[in-house]
Amino acid sequence: MRTVARDELKDLVAYEKAREGMRARVIGIKEDRRLALGPNISLLFENRDTVLFQVQEMIRAERIVEEARIQEELEVYNALVPGRGQLSATLFIEIPELSRMSQEKVRETVNRFQGLDRDVVWLVAGGARVPARFESGHTKEEKMSAVHYVRFDVPAAARQALADASADVRVVVDHPRYQAQSDLPPPMRQALLADLSD
Repeated sequence: MRTVARDELKDLVAYEKAREGMRARVIGIKEDRRLALGPNISLLFENRDTVLFQVQEMIRAERIVEEARIQEELEVYNALVPGRGQLSATLFIEIPELSRMSQEKVRETVNRFQGLDRDVVWLVAGGARVPARFESGHTKEEKMSAVHYVRFDVPAAARQALADASADVRVVVDHPRYQAQSDLPPPMRQALLADLSD
């Protein structure tokens, strides 16, 4: 999949005018790309549209106008665009009662997911079991991040299973302190197939 080019980004004024339409469109796109894995983890499968929107939102929120900083944001978020034969996702650790927790309790709750990046998250498609590869730098021994970027290198057999409506396709989390799995619904399977053929 092609990364987002600098000339696709709107300046702050042009983006402000187009933002509501772009936001509504991307919300619709994300509906077929978000997968809940139990009450505390979700995956958002990324593509060019979600990445372009995220870059524009960061530029808007930070009021970034310097070319070097715009290029930095573009490079950071372009890392989320899946490569050939890959799916890319943002994994969120979600704590619903967050607003009622102390900072210490939030840290303790998120830290129970230590080891999530050690071969416990998979895409299961037909007979293929594809491990999530976590981007490094989001977990330390004493502190776990609530947001992670993951990639799945999808072999041909898994792609065939995605295309076969009768095949079992799901994401599994098998962590010592958290187990969940969710089937990929047909619209999500179609969106991911499009990503893999892009």
